[in-house]
Amino acid sequence: MSETSPSGTADQPDFDEMTRDIAEVPAVEVIVTVAVNLMSAAAVKLGLTEEGDKHKDLDEARKLVTALAGLLDASATEISSFHAAPLRDGLKSLQLAFREASLVPDEPGQGPGEKYTGPIYG
Repeated sequence: MSETSPSGTADQPDFDEMTRDIAEVPAVEVIVTVAVNLMSAAAVKLGLTEEGDKHKDLDEARKLVTALAGLLDASATEISSFHAAPLRDGLKSLQLAFREASLVPDEPGQGPGEKYTGPIYG
């Protein structure tokens, strides 16, 4: 039997409670959480997980890495370097992994997210 709140049902979530919960979360935490989710998804699409090539899809990985780079570029002044530095390091690692996984490497500055970060070199 599913537990529900007074305004929710077993089939429908309680959006009022979800809204109250999200209202308590600082913006930096939301940004970092989204960035980590993008990083994780990109790693899967790059074949960097235990299952390796099973989920590898470089076209999808390119989109995720570019979105991550855009998010970090846009939020750089909003989140502290304490949060931004490890995210930038992770982004660079993903960009290098993409370059290594590509059969036909992109020109410097043309790889995923490089319009936001500048060229990435190994």
